[in-house]
Amino acid sequence: MRLEIADTEQMEAFGRRLGAVLRAGDLVLLTGPLGAGKTTLTRGIGEGLGIRGPVQSPTFVLARTHPSLVGGAPLVHVDAYRLSDALELDDLDLDFDGSVVVAEWAAGLVDESHPAWLEVVIERRTGADGAPPAELDLEADEPRTLTLRGPLLHRIQEHPADTWDEPARPAPNRGDAGRTAPEF
Repeated sequence: MRLEIADTEQMEAFGRRLGAVLRAGDLVLLTGPLGAGKTTLTRGIGEGLGIRGPVQSPTFVLARTHPSLVGGAPLVHVDAYRLSDALELDDLDLDFDGSVVVAEWAAGLVDESHPAWLEVVIERRTGADGAPPAELDLEADEPRTLTLRGPLLHRIQEHPADTWDEPARPAPNRGDAGRTAPEF
């Protein structure tokens, strides 16, 4: 499945909708170059899950756990950039079964035999030769293309596809005890 995401607001909105369908035991692998929007997407996933934030890149701590504010699964946000292999990821002793795990830079580090995973490849503008242009602003709010694959794709596809690229809407109010899933 390929999606066009117009800007940061829409990336977070997509993350909120994705977070609303994730549950404990789900693994989301985010792949993309520096500044692609991996942490922005994770921030939206966290909002959709109803977790305590803020969601920031866990680059220096490797993994950060955000407990749920609504009685759901916690979010474990992993930055696997400095990990060299799957054994180092395993050494982090993450709760894969009891949490939603979102791992940035984890392509090739996670066994794809895991029953509930989704890979999201985020592409951003590049120069003619595929290299980023010299003036590329990593903070630029520009379109991205997402490619999704994996066993969790069926759960996403159960919702009407035409709403996946709707404009962002406000995040749900977390002051209430319940969580209502956004419409897809």
